[in-house]
Amino acid sequence: MKRNNQQISIIIPVLNEEKCMAATLKCIKEKSASQHIKEIVVVDGGSRDSTVAIAKQHGARVIEAPKGRAKQLNHGAKNAKGDVFYFLHVDTLPPDNFDQSILDAITAGHEVGCFQMKFDSDSRFLGFFAWFTRVNIKLCRGGDQSLFITKRLFEQAGGYNEEYVVYEDNEFIGRLYDMVPFKILPRHVKTSARRYREKGEVKLQYHFGMIHLKNYLGAGPEKLLDYYKRKIVS
Repeated sequence: MKRNNQQISIIIPVLNEEKCMAATLKCIKEKSASQHIKEIVVVDGGSRDSTVAIAKQHGARVIEAPKGRAKQLNHGAKNAKGDVFYFLHVDTLPPDNFDQSILDAITAGHEVGCFQMKFDSDSRFLGFFAWFTRVNIKLCRGGDQSLFITKRLFEQAGGYNEEYVVYEDNEFIGRLYDMVPFKILPRHVKTSARRYREKGEVKLQYHFGMIHLKNYLGAGPEKLLDYYKRKIVS
């Protein structure tokens, strides 16, 4: 396999994430090679806690953006300097040598893809749903699985749709599926089950399923946000 000299910009949107920030940045550095990582861009949406200070202490480049994950992700990409973007949730930890896995996939011709996912929980219920992240269809995708994409393809796709305050990852990935083959890497990120612990596993998974269904039936970003606020946030 030919050598890949491209570098990765890791883009992490945050808002009041002081409890996760340090552990995630430490994990990134421990599990990657510095020559592959151009930068870690933490995009802050107006945190009022110590998130920004912690990110800077751990060597991340912090930029400010309007609150909203899609807006923050687009702003991070606009200011990123790498050839490849790796979008990562702050409560998701990548696997060992994730950077090499991404660059190997790109060298093999895959411009976009993600890892499979596991929860930081022993719950069989959550493990059942996490198992499906190995299945390469739109329905089984989500932002918690992280996303790698070449800068070229990101710009061609037009980035995230900022009309979506929720479901932005799924909407973007859905468009990417229609453009190019999508690659599922045979390793796992580990994502936090904190929201499931707070809201209840079955209840939260049911409401996420309903959001998927509503989108499939044609609901736009406003209706999805309304459902999210009524059923999940409240």
